[in-house]
Amino acid sequence: MRIEQLEYLAAVTRYGSLRRASEQLHVSQPALSEAIRKLERELGVTLLDRHRSGARISLAGRELLQPIVDVLESVDRLRAAAGDQLAARRLLRIGTVNAGTASLVLPAVRAFQEANSGTAVEVRNLQQDEIHVSLAEGTLDLGLVNLLDGDDVPPDLKATPLLVGRPAAVLPAWHPLAAKTMVSTDDLRGERFVAMRSGYLMYRFAHRLFGSDLPAAWHSTDGAEMGKMMVAEGIGLTVLPDYSVLGDPLERAGLIVTRPLVGDTTVVTMVALHRRQSRVSPAVLEVLQHLRDRARRPLPARTA
Repeated sequence: MRIEQLEYLAAVTRYGSLRRASEQLHVSQPALSEAIRKLERELGVTLLDRHRSGARISLAGRELLQPIVDVLESVDRLRAAAGDQLAARRLLRIGTVNAGTASLVLPAVRAFQEANSGTAVEVRNLQQDEIHVSLAEGTLDLGLVNLLDGDDVPPDLKATPLLVGRPAAVLPAWHPLAAKTMVSTDDLRGERFVAMRSGYLMYRFAHRLFGSDLPAAWHSTDGAEMGKMMVAEGIGLTVLPDYSVLGDPLERAGLIVTRPLVGDTTVVTMVALHRRQSRVSPAVLEVLQHLRDRARRPLPARTA
């Protein structure tokens, strides 16, 4: 049971419908409804009567409303008593797709940690849909995802652009294709290929790139970090956003290189997401600033 679920139910009661409650809370109606369904399953009672015309609090929900209000008022008193120290000392939860971990997230976390030694940070590598859901449910404070041209952000989330780049072929430094200035789709099709697993943005891009004529040898993995290691070990080639490789320790050590894709004009953007709400915690705003600062810095020069 989470405080957000109790707040959602109280809001439906206050505003008279799921739609109006979602508008006031700046949370999507499906996310709000699903959170209440989870609370119903946990408590074993039906809290909302759902009809075509809308949803209203049930008889069981009305009987539980006063205890819920009591809990929320107690939480408000606790927050007021703790003041800003509560926000400063709590766990800061960040979800990220692998592409942003090495070059962006970890340096930003290190800078945040230096100024906030009392705050614990949890970094979770997740798929994009998992990040969206966790942000909507309140189990993440901040999420980093990649977007292709035309991708939309859920309306209950606010996006801050950080990095803009292009999909690029990722090769072992010793590979014959590394001698080329650009790599074609046919070049990649003739090699063993390491694809991201279904649910990752670059899985979608690889299928767009190859169409129905996929490489004969097709491996798959979870996320960019493992993909880069597989390339460095000579298991295959892959395609990733160029900014996820430039400055990576494997690239700086001279083990992997990137090459642009012939004829491809796709743009990939990494954005930081957080919930749209009236008050964003100081910790989230500070990490966002560190992420922006890091994104504006030039990438480290390769050491080999």
